[in-house]
Amino acid sequence: MTLFANFIAWAEEQGYRLLNPTFHSYAHLFEATRNDIWCQYPSAARRGWLDIIPGLAPAIRKTRIFTHIAKTASLINERWPIFGPKTMTLREGRKPGELVTSLESPELQQRIGDAKIVLVNGWTFRAPGCVQRHQDKLRAYFKPLAKHAQASQQVAEALRREASVIVGVHIRHGDYANWRHGRYFFPVSRYAEWMAELARQFAGRKVSFLVCSNAPRSATEFPGVSVGFSTGVPIEDIYALAECDYIIGPVSSFTQWASFYGNKPLFHLADLDGHVERERFRVSYLGEVPH
Repeated sequence: MTLFANFIAWAEEQGYRLLNPTFHSYAHLFEATRNDIWCQYPSAARRGWLDIIPGLAPAIRKTRIFTHIAKTASLINERWPIFGPKTMTLREGRKPGELVTSLESPELQQRIGDAKIVLVNGWTFRAPGCVQRHQDKLRAYFKPLAKHAQASQQVAEALRREASVIVGVHIRHGDYANWRHGRYFFPVSRYAEWMAELARQFAGRKVSFLVCSNAPRSATEFPGVSVGFSTGVPIEDIYALAECDYIIGPVSSFTQWASFYGNKPLFHLADLDGHVERERFRVSYLGEVPH
């Protein structure tokens, strides 16, 4: 979603049409894409024939054949420009020491030149300025299906009846045990300490914490703080975090998205010995690449 949103914002600013078949794994979760096999922006005025034929679009999404075709085409075209001079492959190209390939740089626009078709290959493309300028259109495009939005809202509303401040907490275990050699895999007891530390910074106010995790959690793991839990469905967890007033969690695009979509300040937990400081929370405009 983060990569797609950056490209949508950039396409909106440049007046481009964008097709993203790599979004097929998530397309069924959003109103704008669930009936669009191309996952395009701007959204089509009517459904295409591939979406109308019963069973065809789900089969295509399941095989991810469009994704494989697009990736193969980009690689072939990069080596042998068989599609003609108006088609080019845009591969991420960062300068030494940089984590991001800026879509907003003049150099990138020069690389595209007068191409009519641009095949994109890479994950690090970002355009935070465009994202900030077109944030309302992005939120409208990435509106989840009503059943998921309602589930997210209900989780947050239940906590808000008892507290004046809701803090979303993303505890990512599972894959984070190995990603970056476990750099951001923190014990639950440490999260509990961070939560208590943050609660003390809201003197005179009742703070509750909404915990989202990819592993089962219990209230007994968080002594001394008020906690509630999301549904455990990823799309509902990320949008439940967006309903909170503040968000904390390990370095991840998951919480970046929640911060952006909800326009809520985020603090990334990057160090086991670090401290949570309320004044350092910031809204994410999806410009960072987790590393």
